[in-house]
Amino acid sequence: MSDNTQDLIAQLRAIVGDAGLVTDADAQAPYLKDWLGKWQGRVTVVVRPADTAQTAEVVRLCHITHTPIVAQGGNTGMSGGGTPDDSGAQVILSTTRMNRIREVDPLNNTMTVDAGVILANAQQAAREAGRYFPLSLGAEGSCTVGGNLATNAGGIAVLRFGNMRELALGLEVVLPDGRIWNGLRGLRKDNTGYDLRDLFIGSEGTLGVITGAVLKLFAQPHARATAWVGADTLEQLVELLARTRARCGERLVAFEMMSAASLALVLQHVADTRAPLAQPAAFNALIELADTEDGGLQAMLEDVLGQALEDGLVNDAMFCASQAQSAALWKLREGISQAQVRAGKVVKHDIALPISSLAAFTQAADAAIAGEDISAEIINFGHLGDGNLHFNVMIPLSSTYEEVKHATAVFNRLVHDMVVRMNGSISAEHGVGQLRRDELRHYKQPLEMELMLRIKQAFDPNLIMNPGKLL
Repeated sequence: MSDNTQDLIAQLRAIVGDAGLVTDADAQAPYLKDWLGKWQGRVTVVVRPADTAQTAEVVRLCHITHTPIVAQGGNTGMSGGGTPDDSGAQVILSTTRMNRIREVDPLNNTMTVDAGVILANAQQAAREAGRYFPLSLGAEGSCTVGGNLATNAGGIAVLRFGNMRELALGLEVVLPDGRIWNGLRGLRKDNTGYDLRDLFIGSEGTLGVITGAVLKLFAQPHARATAWVGADTLEQLVELLARTRARCGERLVAFEMMSAASLALVLQHVADTRAPLAQPAAFNALIELADTEDGGLQAMLEDVLGQALEDGLVNDAMFCASQAQSAALWKLREGISQAQVRAGKVVKHDIALPISSLAAFTQAADAAIAGEDISAEIINFGHLGDGNLHFNVMIPLSSTYEEVKHATAVFNRLVHDMVVRMNGSISAEHGVGQLRRDELRHYKQPLEMELMLRIKQAFDPNLIMNPGKLL
């Protein structure tokens, strides 16, 4: 270890104390690789500030010493945005010790939290105040609010409540030179200039370190109605979505889709799961309504789906009579990531398209992938209600590194070219990170890239914030 590195660690220790440093190799291991095991990095030190003031001091020191910083929350990302490189020159700044619920304001329907608060804990704090925080995703037991903001996380309730960008009113951010921007304003209306908040949300730690946020809260839903339906085509489910929205309005919280292959994968690899319908369907939808009062939600959903059955729009439907049944259906939807890891090697695509284009895209992409001379199975699932598909391609578990590399290049280009032609996005909710960084440059309009690079240069002229990610 060089003298400069030893001096940096000594100065960091003076800021955060022994409890805020991780220098032991075994203790560092969980911070150095991503959840999927795709990327492995190396650092000399992981620093864990206890509050915003310590974070500012750490960032100021790194600014002075030109030490690159990788901000990290729960480390549950899918795109390698929180994983360091293998140079050993970077410092991981983990926000996990910053876990205070600072304030819950039921009258203003807001909650102010530290960036390191685990999403499930934020949800619980809202419930205890008689309110509801709607962001929900598979990793909510370990992902953090700061990471959700940095990647503009989506999840299962975007259809009704929007992405994280729509759920945050204000931010507190440590800038790359160590100054603190306090934008923790719980205002619905604030027309006083540029919206700095939106620059940091989705910036993946490349413009600063988010240390706190004011989140929107909503009335707690006390009634839910959940159903599972099967259809022959994706076109039918898109039409069913339109009908359900027209009939149920904002009561429609989730409209999730799983192809037959996706469902079969979960049934095979996730314990205590069973098929909801007697006969397999080519495409399945998990539909959920929610409201503050019952108001006949179950009858409303039964009316919509009953008419769809009469019209031949769907083949079969299952209605949940209990919370346990609803949880069993959601286990099927949320078990896909786990099942994919166990079943094979997966080329992932986190794409967004206009809802009206989903069926045409799926049909064309299915045919194009089938035409390639690569053994593959399409695992197509996602948030149909907001146009976000996880259009994944699974190749055999026995595939070699070179075979995986080749399949990834072929399928990424095929899928993303088609998505861009249809005015879609190659990254819907998982972020760009290092996974899609080069593809972003390939597909973004040159002027968009120029403007993004100018913003980066203005905020971070020393280029120390999460280098090698996003841009």
